[in-house]
Amino acid sequence: MKTTAALLVAGSMLAAATPAMAQESENFDGFRLEALAGYDVSQAGSSIDDDANPNNDQSIDGLSYGVGAGYDFNAGGVVLGLEAEYTGSTAETEFEDGDFEGIGLGNVEAGRDLYLGARVGVKAAPDLLVYAKGGYTNATFNLRSSDGTTEFDSDIDTDGYRVGAGIEYALSGNTFAKVEYRYSNYSDAEIDFEGDAPDVSIPDIDLDRHQVMAGFGMRF
Repeated sequence: MKTTAALLVAGSMLAAATPAMAQESENFDGFRLEALAGYDVSQAGSSIDDDANPNNDQSIDGLSYGVGAGYDFNAGGVVLGLEAEYTGSTAETEFEDGDFEGIGLGNVEAGRDLYLGARVGVKAAPDLLVYAKGGYTNATFNLRSSDGTTEFDSDIDTDGYRVGAGIEYALSGNTFAKVEYRYSNYSDAEIDFEGDAPDVSIPDIDLDRHQVMAGFGMRF
């Protein structure tokens, strides 16, 4: 009788523990979709920044927002993943106290930003992932006329790389939240024109981008 009771208790404990163990093992595994939002600042890189005038603000900032998708493989204590993002930004050049906030690209507003890369992380806790990321980024900046109105018939198309780091926390069920910092540098660009007009290359650009982003998503 005592043996039967002990087996029943053990079986009940195992049944209760199994879902928790399964959830723990799947916290950072599989396909994910996420919504993203955060702070975005682009600025002239070191090769074109006006170092002689520290009061000359050569940066634009605003809200970055978009969506991301990825697939993670949980290899024990290490998580490997591929990811992609599509984001936009409200940042734009403007005059501040009579000084134009140029970033080396002229009178522009930030357009869409594409990212494709990979990440690697370690589980600091069963529900907490610390990770680093890196990959390719392509961003556009819409050219504007001298009166500040947007002209969408042409934009500056830039190519560069992105690196970053962050933490991700597994919430209840299959949801998660994360916070990350990332740095991007763009060194290649061209002006894209609609229609039959040929694209024009812009040599020697140097644009830095800093972002602090938060995300909320689901795994499937």
